[in-house]
Amino acid sequence: MEITPPTQPLSPQSSVLSPLKFALSLDHLAWTRGDPAAAVAESVAFARLADEAGLDSLWLNEDPEGWDAFAVLGALARETAHVRLGTGVTNPFHRHPNLIAASVATIDRLSDGRAFLGLGRGQPEWYAHALGIAPHSPLALLEETLDLLDQWWTPPHRASADGPLPMHEWERSIVPIARPPVYLAAVGPKALELAGRRADGVLFNELASHEYLTEAITRVRDAARNAGRDPAALAFFVNPAVYVTDDPEPVLERKKGFVATVHTLPGMECLLSTPAFDVPAIVDRVRRAMKTDEVLARGGGFPELRREGDLAAARRAIPTELIAHLAAVGPISVIRNRLRTLAEIGATHVFLDRRGLPSDIAAVQALVGQLRREP
Repeated sequence: MEITPPTQPLSPQSSVLSPLKFALSLDHLAWTRGDPAAAVAESVAFARLADEAGLDSLWLNEDPEGWDAFAVLGALARETAHVRLGTGVTNPFHRHPNLIAASVATIDRLSDGRAFLGLGRGQPEWYAHALGIAPHSPLALLEETLDLLDQWWTPPHRASADGPLPMHEWERSIVPIARPPVYLAAVGPKALELAGRRADGVLFNELASHEYLTEAITRVRDAARNAGRDPAALAFFVNPAVYVTDDPEPVLERKKGFVATVHTLPGMECLLSTPAFDVPAIVDRVRRAMKTDEVLARGGGFPELRREGDLAAARRAIPTELIAHLAAVGPISVIRNRLRTLAEIGATHVFLDRRGLPSDIAAVQALVGQLRREP
């Protein structure tokens, strides 16, 4: 089957790719299998590669059953010199805001001012049904966290709150070198508007559609403008999982696993929205194959979803053409076109798929140069 990712019409302003910056994301999956020492060495090697190849930022996920992202970031801070380091993402259910403030400040000191915070809501079912954490409103808790961080990161470094996590004049001794940027992992309208009002930008989850991104970035910018902020100052991190290859089908097939486990979580399917496919019907079939509702109802996390779900059936329910529409996978000309359209709608940073990177620093630098170069 020949896969041809759809193209978008380009305006005359879309001829420049150079402003786009590139990011890399690491997860803990390699740490769950094989030789532990080899898995750690691989994470360090990717961090060094990102740093020496001149990528802008390195993001570490933090699911509640996985690694301690800040501990890993602390190690990587001493192995790198230039790349910015942060979570992609943590949340105030998993970590109390005071601990978030302490962790970010520590990474900022260890990295000589290169820390940032990727912050999200987490998955409420995990905290309410499995981990015994009070089910606060995720949006209210995010906004209170942003407010507390602003207070702690501004002299005299004392914070008070009367919302979901009330506190009175709690003073922090260790603070960042300078205020680190906070990027909100936002999906729904209210979270996007909160990002525009309070955050430094937005992290969009992997494989968000062009159609969704266009509407979401506009919403964030409008919220910023209405709050008296400069929309042009916001960063938008988009993850089409850039993978340059002349054989895209195996890569697209593998990415179906991400859709099956992540985009079937409640509310996440809107990231895939496109009139070219009946996304609600596709996600419904995949959700049933993965037993997503049953697993979440008992508080099950990603390990249980992968164990209980029928991933093969889920993959069959996902059209390969849909993944091609969402991802930036294929020959360099296809990738360049996708990057132009993303830059045109406001993306400022784009994630490379680490599985498609050369292991040689010079080759990664050459790849980034090719991605930025006009045909």
